[in-house]
Amino acid sequence: MVPAMSVAEGWLDPQLAPVLVAIIVLATIGTATLFVVSVVAYARRRTVRYCLITVVLGVLVVRSVTGLGTVFGLVPMTLHHLVEHGCDFLIALLLLYVVYRSGTAGAGRAAGFDD
Repeated sequence: MVPAMSVAEGWLDPQLAPVLVAIIVLATIGTATLFVVSVVAYARRRTVRYCLITVVLGVLVVRSVTGLGTVFGLVPMTLHHLVEHGCDFLIALLLLYVVYRSGTAGAGRAAGFDD
């Protein structure tokens, strides 16, 4: 048994631990891949919209890594909740900002928000 896993025994069923680890690892790989793709897209476009989407995907990577660290006992549960809920709030805020700034096709361009 991995010593770090013993920290999570209070809340994590040992039979479900491999499933949870697999799901979080896949989520981390997926979000990291999307983040890299968004960095490439931002490098090509260099617009505010692409920058904000790249930031959002970067925050998703941080969120996934935090979950993985919690399962392995590296991140305390209190810090896990603070980081994850903070990430949720930041993602929602940034996405709503992008949508708000986009507006209609005419209004977005008039306000100076780039495509």
